[in-house]
Amino acid sequence: MCNDNYESIKLCNQMCFPLYVCSKEIVRRYKPYLDELELTYTQYIAMMVLWEKKELTVKELGKELFLDSGTLTPLLKKLESKGYVTRHRMESDERNLKVTITEKGEELKENAVKIPDKMSGCVSISQEEAEQLRVILQKMLGSFTD
Repeated sequence: MCNDNYESIKLCNQMCFPLYVCSKEIVRRYKPYLDELELTYTQYIAMMVLWEKKELTVKELGKELFLDSGTLTPLLKKLESKGYVTRHRMESDERNLKVTITEKGEELKENAVKIPDKMSGCVSISQEEAEQLRVILQKMLGSFTD
């Protein structure tokens, strides 16, 4: 006997599941392109913010990426060891750590700029649908305030 009380917990009726799977699949498809740059996906998105902003605090970077300092600290140490960023304490407040992109980090952008075009062929939706999805996802992200 079918019980409609459980309709809401069927996997096929969830919004979170297709988002989760699509996210995993997209990150997996980024991997070969990011391997060429010797970056993980999380390092790549951090670099994307730094290419745009050039310098910001760890706290600001975490807010941009929805990541905590426990995730960012090892990631930034790795990027610093590769010579892509520098980290330094702010003179005005020693508790705040500033992250600055280096010249080598800027140079990496020249190779990374090709990745979005390469990725566009990995997902079979139109450019218009992709833009609609991006707008909807940005709206969802904007609703996640802590």
